Amino acid sequence: MTKFDAQPSSRLSLTRRHFLGAAVAVGAAGALPVSAFAQAQPQAATATLNPGIAQAIADHFSSIKSMKGGFLQIGPRGDQMSGAFFIQRPGKMRFNYDPPSRMRVICDGNNVQVINDQTQTRNMYQLSKTPLSLLLANKIDLSADMVRNVDSQPDLTKITLGNRTVFGDSTITMIFDSKSYDLRQWTVIDPQGKTTDVIINNVKTNVAFDDSVFRIDYTR
Repeated sequence: MTKFDAQPSSRLSLTRRHFLGAAVAVGAAGALPVSAFAQAQPQAATATLNPGIAQAIADHFSSIKSMKGGFLQIGPRGDQMSGAFFIQRPGKMRFNYDPPSRMRVICDGNNVQVINDQTQTRNMYQLSKTPLSLLLANKIDLSADMVRNVDSQPDLTKITLGNRTVFGDSTITMIFDSKSYDLRQWTVIDPQGKTTDVIINNVKTNVAFDDSVFRIDYTR
């Protein structure tokens, strides 16, 4: 049975955890369940706030129309899950989790579906109600009120985003290569203060996908 909902139910903790990693995997603001991005906290006085760098990185990421790779997701208790991700602009994404997890997250441009074969559930979210709508667009626009902190170092640049309208009570910190602007990993802190880290690897860009990769079965 497929359930449509703009916000995930509080009882879907496992689904939330997988969606949390998948949503933010999309890059410059994402990862992220739909509303599980924790409230931004004041940054240290030594941090460098530079939204211009954040937008330059977002422009670089949005110029990549398709990509795929692997990921390692580390949960709040140190539990680890891995898998493969696929992205195609505008609006399409897929996350396949490796066994023993039996989860998949698919975005077809209109909706996001979280599939759990173990519990035989399929939960649906409107793409427009999630941060993925920002990240999977052809153009990513990071307004100044969304960028809470930018800490640029010679090797890595960390960008912390927080927007209650889009993210709810959570923040996401993304780590990019300072020279190539390539996304390396991200950290999401949920409203309970729990942290989820996602590290991506073996990334290939501008690849071609079959339409079936991002197809949602609405008949089930």
